[in-house]
Amino acid sequence: MKKIIAMMMALAMVLALAACGSEKVTLKILDTEYAIEDYAICIAKENTDLLEKVNAALAELTADGTAQKIVDKYISGVAHELTFQADAEGKEELHMATNAFFPPYEYYENETIVGIDAEMAAAIADKLDMKLVIDDMEFDAIITAVATGKADMGMAGMTVTEERLQSINFSSTYATGIQSIIVAEGSKITTVDDLYADGASYIVGVQQGTTGDIYSEGDFGAERVSKFSKGADAVQALVTGKVDCVIIDNEPAKAYVAANNG
Repeated sequence: MKKIIAMMMALAMVLALAACGSEKVTLKILDTEYAIEDYAICIAKENTDLLEKVNAALAELTADGTAQKIVDKYISGVAHELTFQADAEGKEELHMATNAFFPPYEYYENETIVGIDAEMAAAIADKLDMKLVIDDMEFDAIITAVATGKADMGMAGMTVTEERLQSINFSSTYATGIQSIIVAEGSKITTVDDLYADGASYIVGVQQGTTGDIYSEGDFGAERVSKFSKGADAVQALVTGKVDCVIIDNEPAKAYVAANNG
C-alpha cells in the first residue's frame, strides 16, 4: 500500500505542474472500455529454450497462487509476505526490458523499479535460478532490444498482436488488461461510440508504441492521434486541453485520474 501511495503522490506532483496557474480540471474514466487484451512476456524468436522455461515458471506461479498475490498487492493493496531474489547475487543475469512509467505494472519507487511486472519477473527469475536486471527504456524500443539480444525478455503491460509476432514470440498470458478512455469532466465524449461518430474530430492522446497507439491510429487516423513517450505526458496534455481524451490501460488510468483529482 505504501508503494501505491508513493506512486500516487509522484503522479499528483507531475500533473500539478500541468494544471498550475489554471482552473482545476477533473478527470474521469468512461464506463465503456475501448478494448480488452491479454498481457504476455516477449522473447526473441530464436530463444525457444527461454520461452519454454518462462512458460513453465508462469504455470507454476499461477498454480501455487503467487501470480495472483502479486497482482492483488498492486491492484487491491493486499500485502503478501513473499520474498523474491533474496539470494540472487552472483547468478547468471536475466535482463528484462521495460518502460517504467506504467503504474501499477512498472514504476519507480525512489531509484527502484517496482510493480506487477517487476515482481512477476523477479518470481520468474527465482524459478530459473537467475538474477533479474531491469533495463528501463522507451516503450517502442523494447521489442527491438529483445529481438536483437540486448534484453532477454520484455515486460511492460505488452499485448500480443499479429504485428509484434512478426518480430518476437510471446509467453503464456499472465494478466488481462482493459484499454480505457480518460476524459475531462463535462467532456462531449460520453461513450467510446462518440469517437467513431460521423464528423468526429476529437484528438486522442496515447503513449507511443502501445496498443492504445496502434488501435487508435487504425481506428481514427494518424491525424487524430497525438503520441507521447509516457502515459503521464498524455494525461498532462488532456489536463491542459491539448487533447480531448487519453486511451490507456485501465489500471494506469485509475492511478492518473486519482492523482489528478486528489
